[in-house]
Amino acid sequence: MPSQTGPSPEEFVHPPADAQPLPPALAREEALGLLRDMVRIRRMEERAIELYSATKIRGFLHLYIGEEAVGVGCMHALAEDEAVVATYREHGHALMRGISARAIMAEMFGKQEGCSRGRGGSMHLFDVSRRFYGGNAIVAGGLPIAVGLALADKLQGRERATVCIFGDGAVAEGEFHESANLAALWHLPVLFFCENNFYAMGTALRRHESQPDLAAKARSYGMPAEAVNGMDVLAVAEAARRSAAFVREGGGPCFLEFQTYRFRAHSMYDPDLYRDKAEVEEWRGHDPIDTFSARLRKAGMLEDADVARIEADAKAEIDDAVAFAEAGTLEPLEHLLVDVTTPAGQEAP
Repeated sequence: MPSQTGPSPEEFVHPPADAQPLPPALAREEALGLLRDMVRIRRMEERAIELYSATKIRGFLHLYIGEEAVGVGCMHALAEDEAVVATYREHGHALMRGISARAIMAEMFGKQEGCSRGRGGSMHLFDVSRRFYGGNAIVAGGLPIAVGLALADKLQGRERATVCIFGDGAVAEGEFHESANLAALWHLPVLFFCENNFYAMGTALRRHESQPDLAAKARSYGMPAEAVNGMDVLAVAEAARRSAAFVREGGGPCFLEFQTYRFRAHSMYDPDLYRDKAEVEEWRGHDPIDTFSARLRKAGMLEDADVARIEADAKAEIDDAVAFAEAGTLEPLEHLLVDVTTPAGQEAP
């Protein structure tokens, strides 16, 4: 299949993140925390590639490598009691919401110690205690769920936001337009966070959207919307904090388009024949971890010892998670119908 002429980073990344000075108010501890979390996600995803290749992880596997700045920046801006509804590329979101690497890895292994008891796998991570409502494999399937959660909060008078994360491909689905319309019509406290990596599976943005300015589409529903450099964790965090405050204070729904890029194929099944390797390499020059590290070093906030510690901690966390998943247990066959139907005479919860 010929290249679909995907986007050049120069069209969206102005200026490159590593060329921008750090905000004066940024504390070293906060900066290292952001870097640490991006590295944790990257190393978990890289290990998942190895485990998938070794057939320890089965089914579909959608990797987040290259998009870490979005997940980290967004999740750092939210309160613990605010709901998150994610897409199927959600391992990083789940880790940032406090679901342990152990529970995530066990779920990907299909073990009952996983956060969805091994029944969801890679695309359906879920933990109600963390208010993390998926992992949804259906494109745009999480949008109506997020609107419902936000409506519940409004009816109960709770001042908190619900976040829905989805890809650019979801904006072409009917659920996006229905959800955006209702959220704006009912003035709901919902944050629509679009991770625009410029490819809906194997179709370039310009081929699946008649209007490729996704923020413009959201504004047509009467809500504030803007595009953000999704390769810059600080830009993401600042925009997410600002929009979350707007929503919590009763401003209604808000839409942020995070312009980012996945360095790997759509999924591990995808041969990635629809984009030029030169395009991928050009975007790798804007790696969110590398550019943020360069900014911190330039500001004197990052030393070799810090990097070594961050890497060692991430490796230890992922090694422990893999060992936990390896030692986990498969659900017995007798549980095949557990939670599928409600027993006769028992009321549904």
